[in-house]
Amino acid sequence: MRHLLSTQELAREDAVRVLDAAAQMAATQSREIKKLPTLRGRTVVNLFYEDSTRTRISFETAAKRLSADVINFSAKGSSVSKGESLKDTALTLRAMGADAVVVRHQASGAPHLLAHAGWLDAAVVNAGDGMHQHPTQALLDAYTLRRHLSGTGLAAPGASGPDDAAALGADLAGRHVAIVGDVLHSRVARSNVHLLHTLGADVTLVAPPTLMPVGVETWPCAVSYDLDATLAGHGPHGTTDAVMMLRVQRERMSGAGAGGGAFFPNPLEYSRKYGLDARRLDLLDPHAVVLHPGPMNRGLEISAQAADSPRAVIVEQVANGVAVRMAVLYLLLAGSDEPEPAAPPHAARAAASTPSTSSERVVTP
Repeated sequence: MRHLLSTQELAREDAVRVLDAAAQMAATQSREIKKLPTLRGRTVVNLFYEDSTRTRISFETAAKRLSADVINFSAKGSSVSKGESLKDTALTLRAMGADAVVVRHQASGAPHLLAHAGWLDAAVVNAGDGMHQHPTQALLDAYTLRRHLSGTGLAAPGASGPDDAAALGADLAGRHVAIVGDVLHSRVARSNVHLLHTLGADVTLVAPPTLMPVGVETWPCAVSYDLDATLAGHGPHGTTDAVMMLRVQRERMSGAGAGGGAFFPNPLEYSRKYGLDARRLDLLDPHAVVLHPGPMNRGLEISAQAADSPRAVIVEQVANGVAVRMAVLYLLLAGSDEPEPAAPPHAARAAASTPSTSSERVVTP
């Protein structure tokens, strides 16, 4: 991979390679010394034109765990607020020797422009552009699903736990994922539909008609307006293995006010028809899990009871996000997807305190 801009560009083997690398990265994070020397001497720039907490911190943590130098660039308080263009910002980053640029932008297509306009020599990672794509979120969602739904990981939530080793090389063929909520404004939904389809899963989008995008019938998924029927397995794909709740993006609902405006009558009505609560949890099979990309509107698209349920893997998604983003940065910058065998603990400590060489590769389990 040269860039990561969209899940539509990922072939099955590329997606599985990222998920397998993420499993290896996750294994290193249970060690006493979590930092790896793989990207020592490389510079990763987090270029965020939109507010973010989880994604920015996750990318920063991932880059630092790989020993890269990290520069956090926020549009607020920078020359962007004085009118600097994306091109001039990119040329500045190029002059500073950035090796990778992680970009979040309010305009759909901005990461693609950065990657292909010739302004940068760096790898570009899309951390969310407008209502278009958020590929690393989809990858961490797929990684979380694979841990729970592939191999010996298929077990009731709260059991002995998923098994990464059993899931290596696996996809999500035969699984059914329901994505529920504000699909219209969601780049997470778009990214997940394409990636999950590539990995062999069946996807059903569930939302009120006003929150379904125009042209959704061309997407590789089914569409439903009845959440209860979908969760109970009465849709075209049968049993639901996972339900992904989407945040109601009121900030993107122009003129909608606090309640949703023309998109739905009021928050109570939306929650009654499309919110996940304890009653709807009981419609799911015992092995089914609940995801949410965050931040959550508790009491709107998801109740506190559902968010804190043993079925919910929402906090696990955050942890998995670091491993997945480590994997992405590694595959983009290290130039190899064949990591070295594990080093013993004393060797890992020595590596952490020894100057790096050009031949260093990630220490994996």
